Amino acid sequence: MAHRTLKTAYSTLADRLNRFPQGAPTSERLFQILAMLFSEEEAKLVALIPIKPFTTKKAAAIWKMKVSEAQKILDSLAERAILVDMEQHGRQHYVLPPPMAGFFEFSLMRVQGNLDQKVLSELFYDYLNVEEDFIRELFTRGETQLGRVFVQEPALSADNALHVLDYERATEVIQTATHIGVGVCYCRHKMQHMGRDCDAPKNICMTFNTTAASLIKHDHARAVDTRECLDLLDTAYGHNLVQFGENVRERVNFICNCCGCCCEAMIAARRFALLNPVHTTGFIPVIDTSTCTGCGQCVTACPVAAMALVPADDPAHPKAKKAQLSPELCLGCGICVRTCPHESLHLESRPDKILTPLNALHRTVVMAIERDKLQHLIFDNRVLFSHRALAAVLGVILKLSPVKKLLANRQVKSRYLETLLTRHPL
Repeated sequence: MAHRTLKTAYSTLADRLNRFPQGAPTSERLFQILAMLFSEEEAKLVALIPIKPFTTKKAAAIWKMKVSEAQKILDSLAERAILVDMEQHGRQHYVLPPPMAGFFEFSLMRVQGNLDQKVLSELFYDYLNVEEDFIRELFTRGETQLGRVFVQEPALSADNALHVLDYERATEVIQTATHIGVGVCYCRHKMQHMGRDCDAPKNICMTFNTTAASLIKHDHARAVDTRECLDLLDTAYGHNLVQFGENVRERVNFICNCCGCCCEAMIAARRFALLNPVHTTGFIPVIDTSTCTGCGQCVTACPVAAMALVPADDPAHPKAKKAQLSPELCLGCGICVRTCPHESLHLESRPDKILTPLNALHRTVVMAIERDKLQHLIFDNRVLFSHRALAAVLGVILKLSPVKKLLANRQVKSRYLETLLTRHPL
C-alpha cells in the first residue's frame, strides 16, 4: 500500500523530470529521493512548471493561485536549491534544473542539516551506482553529452598551448565568469556517508555565472574571487583530479574536480567507455617507449584505467614493463603526462575534432533531438512561455547538420500528427 501511495504522489513529478533530454528513469528509489526533497504538494506543483525559465506571474497562472502565494512557494524552493532563481531582462525568473547536473547535487552541496544526508546519500548510491538505469540514461544516450573534460593546462607543451581555444581552458572559464561559487563535492560527500570516500578535497566544486549567483545567494556555495578559484584549480591539479565541466562554449555553469573512485562521470567513463559517455579533450597522450621505465605512476594516476603496464619485450630484461594506452578509454586530461617522472609522455592533438555546443540552449536542443524528446521543447504548452523561446529553439534547429535537421523534422511531424489525431480522432 505504501509503495502505491508513494508512487501516486511523485509519479507526475517523475514524468516532468523525464521531459529533460537526459531523463530520470522511474524506480522506487527515485520516488524515495523525491519524497525527501519535495513535499507531496510541492511535487504536484513542480510537475506543472515549464522546462524553460518562468516568472512568478507565470507560475501563479499555472497553479491557479495568487501571485503572492506563488512567490512564497518559489522562494522556498529556491532557498533549498530545488529551483535556481535568476534575473532576466530586468525580471526575476525561476527554472527547475535537471536532476544532474542540478538539484541532486545541490541537495548534498548544502550542509545546513535540514536533510538526513546519510539516508539521502544511501538512496543516491542505490539509484545511481547500483541500479545504473539513471547513469545509462544520463551518459550513454545520443552523441551529445552533458559534460566534457578540460585538458590540464600544465601538461600542455608550448606548441600545444597555441592550439587550445579559450573555451577549452578551465582558467578561461574562471577568469570570465560573472559569479564564482565553491561548494561541497556531491560525489565525495555522498561516498563519505557510504564510508567509501577518498582523501581528495571536498570543498572544491566550482559553479559559475547564474547558477553560482543563485547558490551563493542561498548559502549553498561560498563566493570566491578569481584568484582563489585559480588557486583551487591548482589544488585540484595537485591531487590529480579531472576537470569535468558543462559541455558548452559560452557561460559554463559548472566545473567539477573529479576523482576516479567517487565521481559519477569518471565511473561512467570506465563502465561505458565504448559508448562515449564523456566528451574528451582534443588531445591524447603519446608514449615514448625508449624512455619509459614501466614505473607505473601513470597507471596509478589515470582516473579511467586507460593506462596499463605490459611486457616491454626486452630480451635483455625479460621482466621489464612499459606503459600502454587504450585510446578508446582515454579522456585526454593530461594527468598521466604531468605525473610521469621521466617525461616519457606528451600530448598530441586527436585526429578528429571534438565538437562542443555553443551554449546551453544549443546543447539542450541537440540532446533532445538525439534522445527523441524535441517535442517537449516545442509542443508542450507549459514550455511555450513566449514566442521568443520558440524562435530560439527553432533557430538552433535551422543551424544543425542535415542529419539532425531530418531527425528533428521527423519528431516534429510525429508529434504534430499525434496531436491532431488525439484532438480529432478518425
